[in-house]
Amino acid sequence: MRQLLLSLSFLLLITTNSQVVAAENTLASMELKDTAGVNHKLAAYKGKWVLINYWATWCPPCLEEVPDLVNLYDHRKNKDLMIIGIAFDYKSTKEVVDYVDDMLMSYPIVLGDDGIAAQIGTADVLPTTFIYNPKGELVKIKRGLITKQYIEKIIGVAK
Repeated sequence: MRQLLLSLSFLLLITTNSQVVAAENTLASMELKDTAGVNHKLAAYKGKWVLINYWATWCPPCLEEVPDLVNLYDHRKNKDLMIIGIAFDYKSTKEVVDYVDDMLMSYPIVLGDDGIAAQIGTADVLPTTFIYNPKGELVKIKRGLITKQYIEKIIGVAK
């Protein structure tokens, strides 16, 4: 029984690490088109922290974290941070665009699909945030609500 548990633990570790490595390797080549029609080549953000935030319009924790993400983006976008929101499980583009306008979301928003999830990673819960360091390496996957304080603990407080 012990051997079986050790084998399963090892398999889980390998699988998890493979997913992280896949996400790290694709960041440099990833390109996302936002709802405004702007292409975002993630390699262009090398030297900045990059947060990829999965969310949905029906998700209460997603709604709760938006003001912190907007605040961080507005104060750090020209310095050391890029945030891209990816909307999943939506009915229409209009629904997402209206929600973004209502919430005053200033960072780019991309309409999520299976192709994007395959490039970046899947999320068992919403919101989920993928945090990449300035070298383009995935350093954290945060499932659930994320706050400004949590992000600043990882990337540092703005100067």
